[in-house]
Amino acid sequence: MLGAMSMPPGGPMYRSFRQDPSVAHAKLTRGTLRRIAAFARPFRGKIVLFLLLIALDAALGAATPLVYRAIIDHGITPGRAGVVAGLAALLAGVAVVAAGLGLGERLLSARIGEGLIFDLRTKVFAHVQRLSLAFFARSHTGALTQRLNGDVLGAQRAFTQTLSSVVSNSLTVVFVIATMLSMSWKVTLVSLALLPVFVAPVRWVGRKLAAIARESMELNAAMSQTMVERFSVAGAALVKTYGDPAREAAGYAADADAVRRIGVKSAVYGSAFRIGMTLVASIAVAVVYGLGGALAIRGELTVGVVVALVTLLNRLYGPITALSNVQVDVMTALVSFERVLEVLDLKPLVNDAPDAVDLAWDGGGGPAIRFAHVSFRYPSGAEVSLASLEGAGQDVGSGTRADGIGEGTPGWTLEDVSFEVPRGAMVALVGPSGAGKSTVSLLVSRLYDVTEGVVELGGQDVRGLTARSIREAVGTVTQDAHLFHATLRENLLFARHDADEPALWEALRRAQAGFVADLPDGLDTVVGERGYRLSGGERQRIAIARLLLKAPEIVVLDEATAHLDSESELAVQRALAEALRGRTSLVIAHRLSTIRDADLIVVLDKGRVAERGAHSHLLAEGGLYANLYRLQFAESRP
Repeated sequence: MLGAMSMPPGGPMYRSFRQDPSVAHAKLTRGTLRRIAAFARPFRGKIVLFLLLIALDAALGAATPLVYRAIIDHGITPGRAGVVAGLAALLAGVAVVAAGLGLGERLLSARIGEGLIFDLRTKVFAHVQRLSLAFFARSHTGALTQRLNGDVLGAQRAFTQTLSSVVSNSLTVVFVIATMLSMSWKVTLVSLALLPVFVAPVRWVGRKLAAIARESMELNAAMSQTMVERFSVAGAALVKTYGDPAREAAGYAADADAVRRIGVKSAVYGSAFRIGMTLVASIAVAVVYGLGGALAIRGELTVGVVVALVTLLNRLYGPITALSNVQVDVMTALVSFERVLEVLDLKPLVNDAPDAVDLAWDGGGGPAIRFAHVSFRYPSGAEVSLASLEGAGQDVGSGTRADGIGEGTPGWTLEDVSFEVPRGAMVALVGPSGAGKSTVSLLVSRLYDVTEGVVELGGQDVRGLTARSIREAVGTVTQDAHLFHATLRENLLFARHDADEPALWEALRRAQAGFVADLPDGLDTVVGERGYRLSGGERQRIAIARLLLKAPEIVVLDEATAHLDSESELAVQRALAEALRGRTSLVIAHRLSTIRDADLIVVLDKGRVAERGAHSHLLAEGGLYANLYRLQFAESRP
């Protein structure tokens, strides 16, 4: 009979007491419960049936001891074998029904929970995909992934574990106490009087478990972060070139030792939790047997009643203990839900206008790209992200760049910038670091919207164009070509999902990427994380092949050859020449020798247009461009 009180490791009640108790005081934003109910609406029929099965299960649990009483008092004591057999068969039937109810509960719980997880994950993923680049520039990837995984699972528990636990435990307590009172109010009151002795130690140990769990998560996170950083290609290379293997191993051992020590402490307190519950329950059972036995000897109770009371008592203390921590359970689930809703409430800074139209190229001689008195400052963190999603050390209010995508300074990044790129022409942007060159490329692709002024494509304000048509019209190759951890084929098809095999090989040929044919697996070669199985020049040529597959009207090259060796640069330059043929191009160049033949060179300095003109004209003027060119020429001489 005491087995009902034992708590297996990792059981729901044990897990409940490991949660942070401070969450019980969290304040939910207005309307959270209403929005949570909206997510539950598609499952309301299943939820009602789920609760009905829980109620029937709780009622059966309280009624079963009454059968025990009848077997003893009306069967065994008077020696009526037929009654015993009939009641035993009834017990078996009740067990079968209870098993069926349990299976039904689990099935409904799984369908509700997994359905809710699917809805939340797909909604969050789709919404995050629509958020502006500014959001990703400031958000910590790990924190964002946690919202999509950990917090979504926490929200799901609101409709499965938490709902089931609260309803089941509440009904069990009501049914059990009512049944006990109907048999003996004296024993019932004594049992209830022992509750504080039972619950108080459990809650004290529970607070210790919560603190240990919090420390354990922090230590495991630190250890995991160390592994993630050291096991990435870039991290492993840095350790091998700068690090000391013995020191790295010692540092990891220290982290692992801290995890080991907290694991031992958790196991000790966890055992104390379970043993303490069993011990106090055993004492309570002993008291009931003592009191009930004395009453039975005096004829006030029957033996069957005493046995039934002890059985009911075993079913009472567990639910009461769980309900003593119910506020933490409920708030933990609701806070997880609210953290998911926070992400869904973020508004994209760049949206299609209600009357947005597709980009249409007219037959006139107007410019392909036009910047008209453009001023721009990067948005603050409060405008685009959540403080809880941002990494340490980021300024959330000044507008300072923290994304590593391009240049940026506090305040205005661009001020009153105007220039045009004629169709089919090549215009180069040059200037010192931090001048705003990469920011211009981001505005062309409408990854950000201008703060003041207008950016036009084909004579149309980009804010009035659909994002899809801009995406189709503009292709970009950056200095750090990103490849997904997938095959070369999958990375190429990302640009044009319906491209056939001949189209893929033709794009690779034009991109000077013949090396793919020499790979053992050809197009099915897995490139590794960020494409690290390929050299820098090979990654760039794959990126150019991807661009050629897309076949955009406008090509933006952002320092595409900045970090390549001479041989790789030559191959990439030939590939770029193929990619730019017949297209409008905006080239951001660090090596000025690569853009001497540009139709127009725009020199930016501190976010403003300092000079513009052809290469020879700018050299003759002897201004900033000439100084930059002479400096690079001097650096290139032996």
